[in-house]
Amino acid sequence: MQNVISVELKRDCEAVQIPAGTLVRLAASTPVDITQTLGGTYTIHAQGGLFRIEAKDADALGLEISPDAGAGTAAGKSDVDTEKVWATLRTCFDPEIPVNIVDLGLVYDMQIQPRPDGTSAVSVKMTLTAPGCGMGGVIAGDAQQKLLGLPGVEEATVEIVWDPPWHHSMVTEQGRKVLGLE
Repeated sequence: MQNVISVELKRDCEAVQIPAGTLVRLAASTPVDITQTLGGTYTIHAQGGLFRIEAKDADALGLEISPDAGAGTAAGKSDVDTEKVWATLRTCFDPEIPVNIVDLGLVYDMQIQPRPDGTSAVSVKMTLTAPGCGMGGVIAGDAQQKLLGLPGVEEATVEIVWDPPWHHSMVTEQGRKVLGLE
């Protein structure tokens, strides 16, 4: 379990309200509690609600910005293998749950297709724990950006699907350990 860290925002900062997925602007000097720091993003509690702050805005929390925060497409030809793609997907987290989307059982399918220029296209089908979750686009967008950061990946699509419906039995053994279900 991660420790909660209380800070004041050092500058105005964009954040995504959880679970609505609404983009908001939090003002400098707002007191916040950092409740989760997984996958390069930050989940905070502020103004009576939860928000997600991107890695590029870590300095607003008084933290160092990671050198690869906001990194774009990694151009060039390279062998893209399933291990690298799955490892990358394991760096994506639901901001309310301290388990990555793979071990949470949200990723249903992953395909790598070679492109004529020697790069690859990656397509992922995933679901969410609840159909009404407003964070779906944010989580899928995070996965897409991280996949595009892999050397040799020129195209990445992450599609949210609802069939079959997610159930807690889909959580992997590792995920169950993190959640204290084992």
